[in-house]
Amino acid sequence: MPTSILIVEDDLTFSLMLKTWLGKKGFQVNTVSNISRARRELTDNPYDVILSDLRLPDEDGIALLNWMHKHGITSPLIIMTGYADIQSAVQAMKCGANDYISKPVQPDELLKKIREALQTGKDDDATSTPIQEETAKGTDTSIYTNPQNFLEGESEAAHQLYNYVRLVAPTQMSVLINGASGTGKEYVAHHIHQLSKRASKPFVAIDCGSIPKELAASEFFGHVKGSFTGAVTDKTGAFVEANGGTLFLDEIGNLGYDVQIQLLRALQERRIRPVGSTKEIKVDVRVVSATNENLETAIKKGTFREDLYHRINEFTLRMPSLKERQEDILLFANFFLDQANRELGRHLTGFDTQAMAALQRYSWPGNLRQLRNIVMRATLLAQSDYITMREIENELTEQDDPQPIKPSFSLHNEELEKKQILDALRQTNNNKSKAAILLGIDRKTLYNKLKLYNLQ
Repeated sequence: MPTSILIVEDDLTFSLMLKTWLGKKGFQVNTVSNISRARRELTDNPYDVILSDLRLPDEDGIALLNWMHKHGITSPLIIMTGYADIQSAVQAMKCGANDYISKPVQPDELLKKIREALQTGKDDDATSTPIQEETAKGTDTSIYTNPQNFLEGESEAAHQLYNYVRLVAPTQMSVLINGASGTGKEYVAHHIHQLSKRASKPFVAIDCGSIPKELAASEFFGHVKGSFTGAVTDKTGAFVEANGGTLFLDEIGNLGYDVQIQLLRALQERRIRPVGSTKEIKVDVRVVSATNENLETAIKKGTFREDLYHRINEFTLRMPSLKERQEDILLFANFFLDQANRELGRHLTGFDTQAMAALQRYSWPGNLRQLRNIVMRATLLAQSDYITMREIENELTEQDDPQPIKPSFSLHNEELEKKQILDALRQTNNNKSKAAILLGIDRKTLYNKLKLYNLQ
């Protein structure tokens, strides 16, 4: 099993970067943004190592240490902090922190401290730590086969969704994913596969809405040469391709009634017959389906079979829209920016204050797909190190006029600055990332001001 790490960090961009980097090193990584969520996660799941920021929106890393001791959780904890003063380091170590690392975190130093933390809790007769074994193999054994292409999010809606995903993934239950277009249904389906006992077997996705009615049976079950006009060679169908693994049927509500009958038979009997063949093939697939339609309404209209509905719907997942995931908007924006930088060969740093505020205000009718497309286009057009309103304002169209963006706060009057910083922290419940947005400055500047004015 890969070494598991929990990151407790309210700087979502830094947390994402750290998760991605550690994922490439073979770790299984989850992230939370405050102490309350960390407690819930540690109550439900064991972790080999915990990386926690010292300063968090609700409590600090030392409070987490005390809670862990009270509940008998002995996982080594490494404190991370941008304040790097000796007093906080000593206090954290006295309270039981395994180690201490200052920000900006140096990757090699962090990896060394993680290995030392794992070694501390290892029996003397053990031959190697989990991370040493993974490094020696030279492969990423993390459940995230490509962490650069997957992100869960930090909102309550995301946490609820992925809690359900982790519950149902290890079972053999058929899963139906309901959600609007662009909410990431295929990402969730693939994640279910990665977390299942079938992870080493194929994951095959079929877009049911794009298959011509006359070719649907061939796509699902294959065909033999000469079975119909155009069948010039044998074809392997999706069921055989996915044998032992997971078959993802996207927009299953678009299937014709005749194909639904054949699909139901294949799922019930676990056997398929290629078009034009007299031989049946035994198959073992787990079906995960997705739709943006109301299949119960389709059943009432007579366009979808009720028996097939119950066969594919042993467990239902509802995908939240992006506007229901307010805390995730900037997280996904930076995530898509990282992807765009790689794909387009750009090196943009992030979004300026006005652009961030506009992204958070927008209702996102096209959900994650729309956000990704806008970020990709803006990355291509950007003329500086940051994406600005110039690149995105024409894309963010609403029926109602948006509210004016709050201007940046004054950087020239010490007493006024102090008051504005304290007001922003109160308004955001001490969430420094949100406070920085309200103030019109970046998070690093806010931390520097906190230290300068002794507001820590």
